Amino acid sequence: MTAIDTAILSPDPAGLSRAAAVLREGKLVAFPTETVYGLGADARNDAAVAAIYAAKGRPSFNPLIVHLADVAAIGRYCEITDAARQLAAAFLPGALTLVLPLRADAGISKLVTAGLDTLAVRVPDHPVGHGLLQVFDGPVAAPSANPSGRVSPTTAAHVLAGLSGKIDAVIDGGPCAVGVESTIVDCSGDRPVILRAGGIPVEALEGCLGYPLAAPADPLVPISPGQLASHYAPKGAVRLNARYAEPHETWLGFGAVDAALNLSPAGDLQQAAANLFEMLHQLDAMGAAHIAVSPIPDHGLGRAINDRLKRAAAPRG
Repeated sequence: MTAIDTAILSPDPAGLSRAAAVLREGKLVAFPTETVYGLGADARNDAAVAAIYAAKGRPSFNPLIVHLADVAAIGRYCEITDAARQLAAAFLPGALTLVLPLRADAGISKLVTAGLDTLAVRVPDHPVGHGLLQVFDGPVAAPSANPSGRVSPTTAAHVLAGLSGKIDAVIDGGPCAVGVESTIVDCSGDRPVILRAGGIPVEALEGCLGYPLAAPADPLVPISPGQLASHYAPKGAVRLNARYAEPHETWLGFGAVDAALNLSPAGDLQQAAANLFEMLHQLDAMGAAHIAVSPIPDHGLGRAINDRLKRAAAPRG
């Protein structure tokens, strides 16, 4: 990965305007929220979202949280359930993330949702983060602004210690007040489910609703859907590391191969990551019953691509 000259921006109107312009160019900006610093990209831009994974060295494509400027914006991208409406009225802006059904016309990158039909959204309660989202006027996907597996950053200096040279800019908005990630509640079903404890106590959420939050269906299964053994799989059977396609197979290629679909004819892993979920959906639309997938180099973003493809190829019950 070529080193980037990471700009340190001030939290004033000029800095926010420049940061929003960087996001519109499909580049990455770290910014403060009340919980931790987030690593932001335009949530509608596949290549920009893929760049988040590249910068973080994230080992798998798990769903990302989309940050919005206000509660009203949630309805542009999600179907709002009654429970979500109650919680949003009481706790947003704030350290709460709601998982909701994704609108068919949302325009959100499938790399953000990891192919799911739900979207995690929140409205941060931080003047700098809020200011950026207002100026940008669009959905910003933003996991914590740190290398994967490292401690979440609560200052701009923490961000630079881990990501300097890998991202385009960081807005120095001072230390984060909460310092732990947002509480995540899945409101997409009949009863809200607590997925992650965080900045808003579960007791406060339950007091608002008037009933207990449900636990995940299987507490032994990791709470991130992307960690399940078989998930986001296309309908067809998947064969990995295919140097060619059998007559009955549809070939999903990588590199200079004559395939029906190609993740990146140039062999670019970031391009392949950006195309992955869209092409899996295309295979379904084509009615592909048997899919052969070219070998993907197992380094950098290739590790994340291979992680997802292995799950797609896993035996299904």
